[in-house]
Amino acid sequence: MSEQNPQAEPSKKSLTERQAYNLLTDTVAGPNLRWRDNLFQAKVILLCLALGVAIGPWTMTDRLMGAMLGGFVGLLVGLFGSGITLMIYRAIGHARGRHD
Repeated sequence: MSEQNPQAEPSKKSLTERQAYNLLTDTVAGPNLRWRDNLFQAKVILLCLALGVAIGPWTMTDRLMGAMLGGFVGLLVGLFGSGITLMIYRAIGHARGRHD
């Protein structure tokens, strides 16, 4: 009869509900509820949109169409750029065991 020593086995940390939700939404799918992530993404999208509207008229002869096209391109660049940046940042965090 061998007794198991509870201190002999390393303790495993269990994830909180919030950490489990973050892990699921970061790796599979779902809305990101982190306020800082959403604020970062909004700032990047607005910055890229403004840059696109400012640069767009210089690329076409029709200035209004250039501003609209530049704004659209800036919107897409900001959306995908910030999303990919957050994806890589969160993947590294999850790989290191930080699920906050």
